[in-house]
Amino acid sequence: MSFVNTIRQWDEGVAFADMGDWETALRVLLDIQDINSKIFFNIGCLHLINQELDDAEKAFDNSICKDEHLAVSFFQRGITFYKKLKFEESLGDFQNAFTELRGNQLIDYKPLGLRYKLYACEILHNIALAQAQLGQWEKAQENLLTALSLKTESKHGHIDKALESVLKQKLFQPVEIQEGALFRPNKHYVAELEKKDYLGKAKVVASIIPKDDFSGFAPLQPQVEVVPARQKTPEVLRALEGEPHSVRYEFIAETVEELTVLPGNIVFVLQKGVDNWASVFFNGKMGLVPYNFLEPVEITSCKQGLEGAPYNDIPAPPLGKPPSRPENSEDLDASQNANAVKTSDEDLIKMCILKVQFRYTVAIQTAIGLSYSTVLHRISKKLSLPLDTITLSYKKTAYDRINADELEMENIWRSAQNGRLTLWCDVNKDKENRPLFVALYTYEATRPEDLEFCKGDVITVLSKVNEKWLEGQCKGKVGIFPECFVEKAMSHQRNPL
Repeated sequence: MSFVNTIRQWDEGVAFADMGDWETALRVLLDIQDINSKIFFNIGCLHLINQELDDAEKAFDNSICKDEHLAVSFFQRGITFYKKLKFEESLGDFQNAFTELRGNQLIDYKPLGLRYKLYACEILHNIALAQAQLGQWEKAQENLLTALSLKTESKHGHIDKALESVLKQKLFQPVEIQEGALFRPNKHYVAELEKKDYLGKAKVVASIIPKDDFSGFAPLQPQVEVVPARQKTPEVLRALEGEPHSVRYEFIAETVEELTVLPGNIVFVLQKGVDNWASVFFNGKMGLVPYNFLEPVEITSCKQGLEGAPYNDIPAPPLGKPPSRPENSEDLDASQNANAVKTSDEDLIKMCILKVQFRYTVAIQTAIGLSYSTVLHRISKKLSLPLDTITLSYKKTAYDRINADELEMENIWRSAQNGRLTLWCDVNKDKENRPLFVALYTYEATRPEDLEFCKGDVITVLSKVNEKWLEGQCKGKVGIFPECFVEKAMSHQRNPL
């Protein structure tokens, strides 16, 4: 099946779903031969509406196989397992959905065609529900407390009610995606399905020849020999409403909605989304490109043409700006502290003496409420140890020591007494011999699997993905990144332990 037919049937199926005709919508989508992950997601949602749980599970399986980072498919398959009373499988899918958020508070799927925002606090709400069904009431309570700290909107009041239910060891209702929320094909592609006749049929309005009904083309007329002194601005530059940008890095499209561009290309940004993706026009095509791969430029040749200067058909090369210098570690800590603990001018930040038990004991004064990654960064700097080789833990009871992580850190801060807290630091010696690289440029993540870092950050390389991409760890996070953004750290050797 051609791409055009796929878009046509996809759009037709969604149209039937908008009218509430679930059966016809499902039949149209199932007839598509080349089904992508988004269409499989739609099929699974329609099966869920019809209470066809086995078929819904298979559809979400296919959606995840097509795109293993589609968090919303994990979320919906978790709902399916929950309705099938498979609570362990449901818990695993909700945890996978939370992992695919990669530390973000939400994913807005609107740029991809789905009018839905997947919130971290709602995923934790469902994780707690699955744990409650399995009798894990303490874990359910901890996840709901974390969900409360991640609430961003007033509509999340159900989390408070869920916490009250867990304290009484009672169950509550899961958070579900509303009926009819489906992935829709790109509106630009849908608009191209209908052929438009801009000229229409010719008709004789007036003629000097009696009873003239000729509607063809007249013979060639003598041409004007005088060339205008001033040339017109190229139509493509006058017609576009977008802002011109220069492409900084190569981007290869992986989906039909994306657009392949190369360094030095000039594209026109039509719209920038909140998810860091931009809708651009380039070479007669429209598509999505990561906005951090672009930088604004000024096309001065248009102004020169309007003022009478000769227009140069070959545009000047774009003036690229060097990567901005990242903030130093002290500025980074200060900005993270400000985000973690918000205070007014009248209130003082609550400080804590953090004692770290290592081969020797060190003390750090820090603000209460910092994230685990920030605390880990400060301790790594204080002990002069590579970030990825250390693990922090704390004593939950007199005999039970638990490893710290992002979810556990909030409970750790609650255990602070009289402004003092003690953590234990362990070193993983197996990671000492892994190669270190230093970031030459800042790299911003554009996909969930990317590793984000700033210029000057030290990265531990875990594996080589292919000739151009590496997998590494930086600041407690793991992901992939282009090899050309880093260089081997010859002078950054592991400190002796």
